[in-house]
Amino acid sequence: MIRSLSRAAVAALALALAGCGESSGPNGDGRISLLLTDAPGDVKSAVVTIEEIYLQGEEGRVVLRDEPVTTDLLTLANDAFLLVDDAPVPAGDYGQLRFVISGAYLEVEDEAGGSTFYSTSPDYAGLPVGVVPDGELRTPSFDASGFKVTLPGDLLEVDGTQRILLVDFDVQQSFGHAAGASGAWVMHPVVKATDVTFAASITAEVRLGDGITLPQVNGQDVTLAQARVVLEDAEGSTDTLSLADPDLDGTFTASWIWLFPGDYSVSFVEPDGLNLTTDPAFPVAVQLAEGEEATVAAVVTGAVAE
Repeated sequence: MIRSLSRAAVAALALALAGCGESSGPNGDGRISLLLTDAPGDVKSAVVTIEEIYLQGEEGRVVLRDEPVTTDLLTLANDAFLLVDDAPVPAGDYGQLRFVISGAYLEVEDEAGGSTFYSTSPDYAGLPVGVVPDGELRTPSFDASGFKVTLPGDLLEVDGTQRILLVDFDVQQSFGHAAGASGAWVMHPVVKATDVTFAASITAEVRLGDGITLPQVNGQDVTLAQARVVLEDAEGSTDTLSLADPDLDGTFTASWIWLFPGDYSVSFVEPDGLNLTTDPAFPVAVQLAEGEEATVAAVVTGAVAE
């Protein structure tokens, strides 16, 4: 059974594995755990059935998981699933990590605000009850050889240690319309892996400056809880979060976790009916290093009603 893990739970798992010793078996054999998360994206649902996960190395295939699991990749934003838990792996170099997909469906928003479904087959078991797909979702050869996950440094070295890999499935970049007039969609996964210790995070913080109050809109009070922040990565994928003030200290925050090192941009969306100025001005560029926990802190310096 697949398990959902918070950042704290993953940290505890990493510490537990680190305490297991340097070697997990004879001949320097190691152990591998895999976590699956989702990069920012706009698709409403992206459900896949993972039939098998394996490593391909010089000595052939090492199966890490052969129990099928079905999951909606969109539910993994800012969370992670434990796909493989401490699987034994013979020592050696592995050039490929592959996921075999036996079925999938994609739900996208149509022009009327409803949903259109595309599935690998009309009777795919992962479809919601009563849903008849409107079109085809193609997953070329992924039910046979599987699709390749980009490994850290393009090579996974197993040398007697325990490793936890975070596998990041970029939903927005992984699905597109098929060429021609068929109306079908094609799955072309953009998936990469990194060591959990290298995963990074960004927290956005917004507060009102001294003497600044938010004007009413249509006679109603407005707070920063009605504002949003948007994260965009270098590939153009976005994720929008609402701001919240759980500590009631006047600082409204939102956090994106399980981020890969790289370049990001954080934007601010004011509450409807207001124009706000901030210091610093948005968007704010963030360059994340491995394992970095970055913070974008902004102060509202002006607020007027539209």
